[in-house]
Amino acid sequence: MDSRSEREFLDFVTARSHALFRVAFALTGHQQAAEDLLQSALAKTAVRWRWIESAPEAYVRKVLYHEHVSWWRRRSSTELPVAVIPDRGGGRDLSQDAVLRLIVARALLRLGRRQRAVLVLRFLEDLSEAEVARIMGCSPGTVASQTSRALARLRQLAPELREFGTPKEVRR
Repeated sequence: MDSRSEREFLDFVTARSHALFRVAFALTGHQQAAEDLLQSALAKTAVRWRWIESAPEAYVRKVLYHEHVSWWRRRSSTELPVAVIPDRGGGRDLSQDAVLRLIVARALLRLGRRQRAVLVLRFLEDLSEAEVARIMGCSPGTVASQTSRALARLRQLAPELREFGTPKEVRR
């Protein structure tokens, strides 16, 4: 990589690593696994940087999803880390939000990698079925069926989520 490309790559990483880490964390549910996933995706991106300069973020996101799905050698743990919820004050009771995040995080970790990736792309990243299909290398119909199955599985794993409404209602 020449010095100009290296500088552009480092600028991109500096500017977009927080957003990309958020996606990696949503996929893995664990900080260290998310860091590893993002590092792996960025390493693959660095090697191909001169060919992808026009759309680097889309390329990194695609690598993130593919890497996450293909990490078969990682074994899931039955233990789930619980972050310490800081006291934010401000008069609003944030405990319900924290409870919701924990419920969703635990339920997402129990889904398969493809289903988790589809939900992250559709609802966290707010991408269309066509965009998700392009990223994951499948048809929009597969995305729709995987989304439906993943949401049904989430409802099964965490019935307490029903009180929070459908994804469309929650996004409003």
